[in-house]
Amino acid sequence: MKIYVDADACPNTVKEILYKAAMRCSCELILVANQPLSVRRHPLIRTVQVASGFDVADNYIASTVVEGDLVITADIPLASLVVAKNAAALNPRGEMYTKTNISNRLASRDLMDELRSSGVLTGGPAKINPAHLREFANALDRYLAKNK
Repeated sequence: MKIYVDADACPNTVKEILYKAAMRCSCELILVANQPLSVRRHPLIRTVQVASGFDVADNYIASTVVEGDLVITADIPLASLVVAKNAAALNPRGEMYTKTNISNRLASRDLMDELRSSGVLTGGPAKINPAHLREFANALDRYLAKNK
């Protein structure tokens, strides 16, 4: 199993949890971004820098991930592609995307985008807080315990 991270917008606090988890479970951790990343140096941790552009990192992850891999992303369309390939997708707030919930998440995302673009709503989700980090770490640990 490999763990892929949609790293352009992934909080550093989440990356720190992932570094420790990768070393603990001896899983390869691959951080994908369209800009250079500064990451912890370890044989199991590597970065992939893709070209700049809309969804380039997402497309790389979606084309590379295989069944049994785990993807860390807050991007719901990417999570949908990952789940369709029988891989797992976990967001940085600790929510696991599944075949059961992904279509509802896509519909909600599309509605919120439409409302924001029409000026009805502005802004996005609140910043990640310590409770989110605990949920993420717990969900990651549960997943790794079941699937390693």
